[in-house]
Amino acid sequence: MGTLTGKVALVTGAARGQGRSHAVRFAEAGADVIAVDLCAPVPEMPYAMASPEDLAETARLVEACGRRAVVSQVDVRDGDALAAAVTKAAGELGSLDVVVANAGVSTILVADGVPPRAAWDAVVGVNMTGVWQTVEAALPALRAGGRGGSIILISSTAGLKGLVGAPGTPATLAYTASKHGVVGMMKAYAVGLAKESIRVNTVHPTGVDTPMVANETLGTYFAEHPDAMEMMANALPVDLLRPGDISDAVLWLASDAAKYVTGVALPVDAGFHVL
Repeated sequence: MGTLTGKVALVTGAARGQGRSHAVRFAEAGADVIAVDLCAPVPEMPYAMASPEDLAETARLVEACGRRAVVSQVDVRDGDALAAAVTKAAGELGSLDVVVANAGVSTILVADGVPPRAAWDAVVGVNMTGVWQTVEAALPALRAGGRGGSIILISSTAGLKGLVGAPGTPATLAYTASKHGVVGMMKAYAVGLAKESIRVNTVHPTGVDTPMVANETLGTYFAEHPDAMEMMANALPVDLLRPGDISDAVLWLASDAAKYVTGVALPVDAGFHVL
């Protein structure tokens, strides 16, 4: 028996990176998975997003664990489409117990020619509004089960401290603001949902070895601006964490081992936030 046997988990941004890692870890622990991802470009960002093939591979990996997977290509910025997809998938799988609002964009740069306001809207739209819409889309199914649940919002070390990005670009400011906003959202939901035994927490990773961080654009920038690497420095002697390192914490928060943990901002950051 796995720690999540008989449960259903929703993961956004599930096509690759941390989202895929969380989905597969949940399946290994016995959960069926609703995997949601945009699988299309975000024009304001200077790196490629996941593809439909990536999302299909996540589903394959979940099913290889003997669990069911329901996938949807949905933009978390489209609240109506997201709510419809989650309701349909939860109906197919019979319930919803765990929600991981993982979808996000992150960069200290933006694509060439993108106006500051467009960059701000894209980052805040995905990272904060998208998180809110994910929770709202999931709440009817969580409540329908009548057995509480766990909501895990993926923030960042940028949700615990201020980060300084590339001069003249709003991307890092927008990222920091959005990730701080997720913490406020978590605290409000934790209070508001406590009487229904629905726990709400945030996880705060440092840099993780995924395409969001390990991409050509960012690599070129750091090569040309070595001093900027300081913003990625951790206290412990590790440069980038692996997606599974974050999944360890996410699985714990999803499980009954954390049944009395709510309203907590949990860093998984090799000490980055204390520097």
